[in-house]
Amino acid sequence: MDDTGEGETLKPEQEQSAPQVVSEPAPPYDSDKQKHPGLEADMRSAPRYRASRYRACGKLEGKAALITGGDSGIGRAVALLYAREGADVAIVHLPDERVDAEQVRREVEEQGRRCLLLPGDLKDPAFCREAVDRTVAGLGGVNILVSNAAYLNSKLELEQLNAEDFDRTFKTNVYAYFHLLMAALPHFEPGDTVIATATEEALKGSTTMIDYAASKAALITLTKSVAPHLAQRGVRANVVAPGPTWTPLNEADPNMPPDGLAHIGSEAPLGRAAQPEEIAPTYVYLASDADSSYTVGEVIAVTGGIVDTR
Repeated sequence: MDDTGEGETLKPEQEQSAPQVVSEPAPPYDSDKQKHPGLEADMRSAPRYRASRYRACGKLEGKAALITGGDSGIGRAVALLYAREGADVAIVHLPDERVDAEQVRREVEEQGRRCLLLPGDLKDPAFCREAVDRTVAGLGGVNILVSNAAYLNSKLELEQLNAEDFDRTFKTNVYAYFHLLMAALPHFEPGDTVIATATEEALKGSTTMIDYAASKAALITLTKSVAPHLAQRGVRANVVAPGPTWTPLNEADPNMPPDGLAHIGSEAPLGRAAQPEEIAPTYVYLASDADSSYTVGEVIAVTGGIVDTR
């Protein structure tokens, strides 16, 4: 799975010496369909999230971060990098994802940081408020809010789109963000940050991820709309828009064709999907006051060259 995309497979000792851009796994991926929500523990080709080449330097020392969907995929990689940068972490996950969440807690605690697990359903506004309250009580505050959890159910035909699924997508991807943000608002202080996870599909639309793309586009516009208000309080809100990334979300997409799953990201100029460890440093940048204090209301697209955002 360490194919460079040019027919050459890197050996472990070569992998660390070769540039990361050519040493991450390339298609075809060893994959299998999973039932929602999908577990990283059950993926045959495990996503890379440990970011062994990353060098931490205490950028988030003393901070408390609340990350939804922090049990797997991009959220897991972000949680680990935040811990390495000195932050304590609270992770929102579905009860069915506990095995993944426990793995993240072990790795965060190995970094000497606290990790609070918050099982629940983000479609419930009361749980969103509870997640913020428990983070403040358990970690002493909420300095970094990362709204990352998402629901995806692709539609191969327009007729497959239905109101029930559309509602579920928006409640998970947009409404939860709103409820978390409003619950965290009284706790924010100057220097704190809000980061939302969108997608390349929100920037260009999608013929298959219809409601998913629409919800993420709404998330972008919501962030741009609240960012000026938050900035007046010294709080910055921004968005990361990843391209195709190897996570359980893909395997748990009911309508994702197996061949499409195995070759996800092959349309990118790099010829592959991103690994979570390649996306997570952007979240460190946006959370760090020293690095991004003048970055407000922006969308940072990390797409492997798929989307031209000019």
